[in-house]
Amino acid sequence: MAVPVRVKPGSSRDRVGGRYDGPYGPALVISVTAPAVDGRATEAARRALAEALAVRPAAVALRSGAASRDKLFDVAAPAATLDARLRLLRDGPAR
Repeated sequence: MAVPVRVKPGSSRDRVGGRYDGPYGPALVISVTAPAVDGRATEAARRALAEALAVRPAAVALRSGAASRDKLFDVAAPAATLDARLRLLRDGPAR
């Protein structure tokens, strides 16, 4: 399953949650403390996404956007499980 992400490097703390309407559609916002140097922010975002979706880090791979804040990750997990988690992370709890 493809997961669009907007990465905010150099944040004061790591955080996964929020929505950003980017080039790949509604994207999940991931803030990481790592700087945007030598792929460190991308790797930190990959690991944060894996943790937030409760999958192994090896199950998350970058598809596109290595040098961009807007990235597309492939997650190897059942789509039905991921859809609910992504919706909650991106849009917050239903009211």
